[in-house]
Amino acid sequence: MEQFVSLLKPMKDRIDGLMSQLDINGKLHRVEFLETEASTPDFWNNPDQARQINQEMARLKDEVNRWQTLADRINDALELASLDDTSLQDELALEINDLSNHVDRFALQALLSGPYDREDAIFAVHAGAGGTDSQDWALMLERMYLRWADQNGYKVELVERSEGEEAGIKSAMYSIRGEYAYGYLQSEAGVHRLVRLSPFDAAHRRHTSFTKVEIWPDIQGQIDVEINEKDLRIDTYRASGAGGQNVQKNDNAIRITYLPLNLVVQCQNERSQKQNRERAMQILKARLFEFERRKQQEQLAELKGENVDAGWGNQIRSYVLHPYQLVKDHRTEHETGNTGAVLDGRLNEFMDAYLRTKV
Repeated sequence: MEQFVSLLKPMKDRIDGLMSQLDINGKLHRVEFLETEASTPDFWNNPDQARQINQEMARLKDEVNRWQTLADRINDALELASLDDTSLQDELALEINDLSNHVDRFALQALLSGPYDREDAIFAVHAGAGGTDSQDWALMLERMYLRWADQNGYKVELVERSEGEEAGIKSAMYSIRGEYAYGYLQSEAGVHRLVRLSPFDAAHRRHTSFTKVEIWPDIQGQIDVEINEKDLRIDTYRASGAGGQNVQKNDNAIRITYLPLNLVVQCQNERSQKQNRERAMQILKARLFEFERRKQQEQLAELKGENVDAGWGNQIRSYVLHPYQLVKDHRTEHETGNTGAVLDGRLNEFMDAYLRTKV
């Protein structure tokens, strides 16, 4: 049984270290404080604040319970291993294997400790220069991310979609809902490059296409961003995509342009013009919030003398389908020759590699 103890002790040390790094004890104290606040007689006098407190309390409780449960399982396994009861060997072997997988997964989630990593995400894809090839590439990326979301249990909601003239799409925007959606998808923001024999070229020559992917945290609740109505241009149009007959027959879709930055947000998925406008404004606030946050990060990096990400113009990943098969991330050097699996949604290994570079 000593071999089991030698496997479990490093797991315990690793989890204890991660719990200290994430201040799990501090979060437990925060839960206790919020529970006291929630028990006061005037707690619901401010419903918005009460809902925010309950949401924070539920999120922290879930996080604390998950880490404490894993730590307790490791301690229980250590206690059993120390009994030196050989009849427990098979049971312990299975438990240690399962615990090892959990520890690895929790260690990865510990990297997702940013203030918005647990939030839902707003995902957008935009075809770049290259005409029909780029619009078809945007469609391929849209499918790739929708498959990834489905495989990982995320809920997807269409916000806006614009079809290409001949094939593919010009752009598409989705809300990706689920725990750590933004934390994982943040690795995908940037320009994605495709090299292949073009199906739209009569001579079947090799073409290079570019598509831009944008990601923002879909922050729930009030976003502290002030917008002057004079800085907005609001247009209505008739949606061409999904949304039901009401959307098809009326100019319910909304396009909001934030003039100072020329940011454009469109929403066509809701049933009414009012709902589309409210959702578009929420997304605009999220974009402006993320814009300011990234600008501050870049300014801080410049002061520290660090390399600053040039933003959306960076080519973050190449997908080569001819003359060889390769997907390579240029930030992490992670690569695979199984291009079909990647384009079918197997992105976790690329996301994991990106998260580990942030440590």
